This record gives sequence, C-alpha cells and structure tokens, in this order.
Amino acid sequence: MDFAHDTEPSLVMAAALLNTVRGDGGDALATVGALREFLRTHEFTGWSSTGADDLVAIHDLRDRLAEVWSARGADGVAAIVNSLLAESPQQPRLTRHGKWDWHLHFTSDDAPIPVRVRAETAMALVDLVRSGNTDRLKTCAAADCDRVLVDLSRNKSRRFCSEGNCANRTHVAAYRERRSHAEREHQSNSGTD
Repeated sequence: MDFAHDTEPSLVMAAALLNTVRGDGGDALATVGALREFLRTHEFTGWSSTGADDLVAIHDLRDRLAEVWSARGADGVAAIVNSLLAESPQQPRLTRHGKWDWHLHFTSDDAPIPVRVRAETAMALVDLVRSGNTDRLKTCAAADCDRVLVDLSRNKSRRFCSEGNCANRTHVAAYRERRSHAEREHQSNSGTD
C-alpha cells in the first residue's frame, strides 16, 4: 500500500512519539529541548518555536495516540480520530517547502505546534481508516518489547520495531531454542541405543 508522501512521515512520527515513553517508565520527551529535537528530526516545520506549554500538550496527544494503537478495528480508530479532528481547527491548503513537494497542511502556519501535530497525525490516520489499513498499526512482536510501529510493508508482514534489534534478537533466540531442542533429541536418541 502506497500512501501519499506526506502521510507516511506523519504515521511514522506518531509511532515515534508513542515510543518516547520507555519501558522503564522514562520519558525521552521530558524537556522542551528533547521535543524540539524530536520535531526537527521528523522535519516538522516551526519546531524551534516550541515551548513548555507545547510539551504538556504533546504529552496529552501522546496519551491519545496510545488509545489509537489500542483501539480494536477501524470503528475504534475512527472514533478517536474524529475526536482529534474535532479538537483541531482545519484550514487545509496545499503547500511546498524545503525538500517537500506539494502536500497538505491542515492548520495555519502560526497555529501552535501541538495543534499542527494533532491535525496532521489525525489526517494521516484518516488515510489508514479510509483505505482499510488500520491493521498496519502494530505493537512489536518481540516478547520483551512494547514499542509500536506502522507497518508500511507492501504485504503487511512487518512484525518488529526498528529499535532494540528486536527482529534479530527474536530470530537468534528461536534458532538457539531449535538447536538446543535438536541437541536434547540427539542426546535422548543416543542414550537409548
């Protein structure tokens, strides 16, 4: 499934936002500086104007996005997305800037950062709902990881997050278990001869 070139980065940023809450209870977005760096990394315009009030609002949005990943099916996601859209004043317009060709902005350029992030994230989620792809919102399949991801693979086969080397760790553990099982079988069979 190919989404518009401005949808994928918004979905990836939403997952990354959720993943700023660490499994140990730490918060990678504990400071305004960390939020600015997060927004800069995700090429979100206006990141340098972010302040303390924005940090609180982004934390609130992060909690709401956790509900999206926990929602069951398109109906559950749509209900949350509708709520996010209702809270976001919409002024959609086409724009281009920097390396980005024509794409949509959904609020005015001077809208507060949390309003802009909420609107762009909600509109990216709209694309998932409308295309029947809410099952692309996943949690990492590694037993010891609770990171979220957006599966942008063509056949919806992505199972692991890109953080923490989860796919490799899981595959190595499975290989070692199979090898150990085979060795036990061999020893068991050798002892009965």
